Amino acid sequence: MTSVAEQAPTFDCRADFADELALLARTDERIVAVCNDSVGSSNLVKFREEFPTRLINVGIAEQDLVGVSAGLSNAGFIPFASAAAPFLTGRALEQIKADIAYTHRHVVLCGQSPGMAYGELGPTHHSIEDLSWMRAIPGLDIIVPADPAQTRSAVRWAARSGRPTYIRVPRFKVPAVTPDDAPFEAGRAVRLREGSDVTLIAVGTMVSRALDAAHLLAQQDISARVLNMTFVEPLDVAAVIAAAQETRAVVTAEEGLLSGGLGAAVAKVVAENDPVPVRMLGVPSFAPTGSAAFLLEHFGLTADGVAGAAREALGRV
Repeated sequence: MTSVAEQAPTFDCRADFADELALLARTDERIVAVCNDSVGSSNLVKFREEFPTRLINVGIAEQDLVGVSAGLSNAGFIPFASAAAPFLTGRALEQIKADIAYTHRHVVLCGQSPGMAYGELGPTHHSIEDLSWMRAIPGLDIIVPADPAQTRSAVRWAARSGRPTYIRVPRFKVPAVTPDDAPFEAGRAVRLREGSDVTLIAVGTMVSRALDAAHLLAQQDISARVLNMTFVEPLDVAAVIAAAQETRAVVTAEEGLLSGGLGAAVAKVVAENDPVPVRMLGVPSFAPTGSAAFLLEHFGLTADGVAGAAREALGRV
């Protein structure tokens, strides 16, 4: 089998995030970047050079990062608050709740290097809880781009939405999987492959792996639909219900904790509307230290792992 990753080059989406942010900033003086001594890791060096007065570095103080961003929004700016995902969401959760979501501030929270992208730096740097934490906060949109095109679309969408938004900005290199004519709308999944037996619902780094899994399943005469659930919040409820009604099982795949993330959101919709077997792939507990590639293999977040979960859900182990 030729995998999706083997068919095309892979990309670090942080470059597309930074390029698109600079592109928007050239025509909209309200756009500013706020970071926590992470200019380099957020890929904002060129942004700082081009807009030296529009990048605010608060130092290693994530609570201040979010509070300053809320104040900038209140003053009419559109702040993109960029920091490593584990620290942005973990250290500043109270400020995200009270200063951003509760007060409906237009702040774009940019979680850099989410999931297990920091690999060898270990559990303190893994951001596997963020989808669960962010989903628990009312009024906060959550976007998990799958590739460079979606990363750029996420930046554009968030800049004009007027809403509190959290974007996972991938560090782990991914192939381009988004069709040129694919929509980018809140609460709308992108159907990447048709299928009638099982539906694979994935986000971020797992989307290309779900496509590879669908190819594997096709060799076993199993027809797999693939949905890229770009918005975890608001979720495309209609697409999930259709999957439950039109296929015989659902498999979710995410680079994050099983409790409270994409899988939990999908399982709730399926259980309340049209129950079918659901298998959730993700991280069950704290992840060990190791390369990002090793950790994805360790937890079965691979094409083989997704295909195996689909066969199990269909009773074809």
